[in-house]
Amino acid sequence: MVRIFVAVELPVDFTQVIKEVQENFRELGKMKIVPAELVHVTLKFLGEVDEDKIAEITQSLENISCEPFTCLIKGVGIFPNAKRPRVLWLGIEGDFGPLYKQVEYYLEKEGFESDTREFTAHATIARIKHIPRSNMNQFASIVEETEDVEFGKFTVDNFRLKKSILTPEGPVYETLRQFNL
Repeated sequence: MVRIFVAVELPVDFTQVIKEVQENFRELGKMKIVPAELVHVTLKFLGEVDEDKIAEITQSLENISCEPFTCLIKGVGIFPNAKRPRVLWLGIEGDFGPLYKQVEYYLEKEGFESDTREFTAHATIARIKHIPRSNMNQFASIVEETEDVEFGKFTVDNFRLKKSILTPEGPVYETLRQFNL
């Protein structure tokens, strides 16, 4: 069994920007910072999949056809809400609709359940374990100050089928296949 997902990677140019944003939050609580070079937009998490099925998944994803599009990395946000922050993310604005719908369509044909939630393009930069009450105001204030900051643009001209290997030091990602748009 292999743990896999479909993702759009952020360009290497944004690694430093991501690190700087993460640094604003690092000392405010207990959180697992995502290494900047691993930050990505997940289009679909497939979970544990039989290795024999990867060739079929790859063939299905090869059918995806859409135009490259420009994205804007804009704002910092949290899931699920300010009272119980669990995920710290960078907002990604761009026309992911056609790509996301095709990923869902072709993977549903392979037996993966369609996601019922609306797709919100974002890139997780930290998983929050605990923010002490004494730091909550400062945490919320930084999120508010950065919610409309524009960090830069990039073109989405490919997506990837990725393998995730969980280790005690954190996940290790390996690209199984890149698909160009």
